[in-house]
Parts: sequence; C-alpha cells; structure tokens
Amino acid sequence: MKRRLLLALPLVIFVIFGVFLYLGLGMNPFDRESALKARKFPDFSLPALEDPERQLSNADLEGEVTLVNVWGEWCPTCKQEMPQLLTLANSGVRLVGVDYKDTRAKGLQFLSEFGNPFEFNIFDADGSLGFDLGVYGAPETFLIDADGVVRYHHTGYIKPEDVRDTILPEVEKWRQ
Repeated sequence: MKRRLLLALPLVIFVIFGVFLYLGLGMNPFDRESALKARKFPDFSLPALEDPERQLSNADLEGEVTLVNVWGEWCPTCKQEMPQLLTLANSGVRLVGVDYKDTRAKGLQFLSEFGNPFEFNIFDADGSLGFDLGVYGAPETFLIDADGVVRYHHTGYIKPEDVRDTILPEVEKWRQ
C-alpha cells in the first residue's frame, strides 16, 4: 500500500504543478496593483537629466496632477509609447520623466530622437527611485495628485486606447 502511494506521488505533484501553471497562464502580468497607491510618492533627491546641477525632489512633483513616466533609452516599448506621451502633453497633462538605469548621454539622445513631452526628467542612473517605486521594468507610469499622492499606476506600454479610456479620465478625476 505504501509503495503504491509512493509511486503515485510524482503524478500528484505533476498534476498540482500543472494546475498552478494553467492558472498562472491566465493572469495578466501587467495587471498588478501598486503598493504605493494612495501613499505619498517616495522621497528622493536626484539630479535633472538635462541639468546635472539641478537637484529635484518630491516638492517638484507637487502642486498639480502629474504623470510620472519611468523610461530608458534601452527600452524598446518606451520608444513605442512616446507618441502617446506627446499627445498627453499636447492635451495639457503635466508629465515628468524618470530616466531609469541609463546614461545621461543616451537619455538625452533618446529625447532628441523621439521627442520630449516632459516638463523635466529625473536622472535615476542607479535605479534607486525606481526601486522605491517598485518598478519591475520600463515603462511604468504613476499618476500623482496635487498633494504628491500616487492615485493610479500603469504598468507597461501606454497604448493609444489607454490614453483615451483610462489615463485622461483618471487625470480629470484627480484634477477636480
């Protein structure tokens, strides 16, 4: 009897593993809640990408609703979402960039080539701010209210329909 149970054990383990794998395949990896939602944006003090002498901090994000977009020159989907970010900026949405794990020269070249929708860019060369934000990779976008509280988190590439269906309505909701 024990021998039969021992022989069936690998099959039972395989079936359990298969069920977890099947359930995991149905999950959207971009559909995750930010641990920062309804919390203040993490404290930081980092230089501006465009001006290494200028130190930026949380105070620079407060005062109006702001989309903070984490991007990098090395990120192919960041290039794809740049037209949507330019559209948002042209429609009056305040955008701030976080150049994540990049070099200053490559970040500036990226903005020169693909456009710069950002009011300013935080230069996060070592990824410390990205770590505090819980960033898995770029692009990721955080909506910050006028008091500096994270209200929405978009993981991954912003598609044109995301601008219309989600981001602009969220911005308007928190502007009021």
